[in-house]
Amino acid sequence: MSIELKRAFEAPSRDDGYRVLVDRLWPRGVAKADARIDEWRKEVAPSDELRKAFHAGELGWGEFRRRYLAELKAHRETLRDLAERAASETVTLVFAARDVRHNNAVVLRQYLAMLGR
Repeated sequence: MSIELKRAFEAPSRDDGYRVLVDRLWPRGVAKADARIDEWRKEVAPSDELRKAFHAGELGWGEFRRRYLAELKAHRETLRDLAERAASETVTLVFAARDVRHNNAVVLRQYLAMLGR
């Protein structure tokens, strides 16, 4: 299974494979034509309430991760196809967050890996 992560502000490359934007909002300053996004999965992004609380510092990483995983479980069936795709080709989850270690794409990659088992 190959699931990569990449910031939306980084240039796309052939190695990215199938590129999926996993944020609810389109990244500011990124032209749609330049982003080379194959699919935009807004529905699997954190809820507005969860996203805003995390970015405001009201939730720590552990609590954000726990709550977001609970939200992802509601989308289990709609995410199965992405996990299956990642079993046969590279899938790159594209996100806008500055923190590359603590963001929704990191949690989503872990969840997809679990689904793909």
